[in-house]
Amino acid sequence: MTFKAYIDNIQSKTGKSPDDFKELANAKGFAEKGKLKFGVKAGQIVEWLKQDFDLSRGHAMAIYALLKGEKNKNAK
Repeated sequence: MTFKAYIDNIQSKTGKSPDDFKELANAKGFAEKGKLKFGVKAGQIVEWLKQDFDLSRGHAMAIYALLKGEKNKNAK
């Protein structure tokens, strides 16, 4: 599955866009200005997204990559 397909599936399931997840991560204290804060681990993001949105590890890791800035251009 491509990164875009993961993001599209996440948006279909949750109704949240990549920008929404950046804002939510900011509000949770995991990110600042949509970028992951230093020291925040993948497991923290996976657990948050599993609890709040029932996302699988693979889908949560796509959001983690988005917050790390690894896939921002492909997610828009």
